Amino acid sequence: MTDEKLYELVCRVSKETFGKDFKHQAYLNKRLRTTGGRYMLRSHNIEINPLVFEKYGMDELVGVIKHELCHYHLHIEGKGYQHRDADFRELLKATNSPRFCSTLIEGKGRKVTKRYTYKCAKCSISYNRKIRLNTEKYRCGKCYGGLVLVSFENLK
Repeated sequence: MTDEKLYELVCRVSKETFGKDFKHQAYLNKRLRTTGGRYMLRSHNIEINPLVFEKYGMDELVGVIKHELCHYHLHIEGKGYQHRDADFRELLKATNSPRFCSTLIEGKGRKVTKRYTYKCAKCSISYNRKIRLNTEKYRCGKCYGGLVLVSFENLK
């Protein structure tokens, strides 16, 4: 997939799905990591992550393009173009566009989350935390009893 082919595809999808012309630039941006694409407010350009096409194929790519074109056309028309706006959600439904793209990075680059479980020595209330606590410094919020580390998990 090249920038020229992507631009032709964006113009075709815009004409077929929205019935409107796409008058700006569309190009691939391999620096995008977690998102399938983005619409640039100032320049009105659309950037697409090339991993979308490489990992999931043409159907997913067209879905990302339709999503970004929803932002584009609503912004050009002066309507609500953000994810939380009703105009945007209605246009997503009308054009059968996805709200989110599929996961692009798996495993690599993701942080390992930890889960610590503490229990009060007096009243047995349990506390779940992501960060390890100093049990000498912190106490139970209900009875001020000492805390004891019960379990530790590494989650992915």
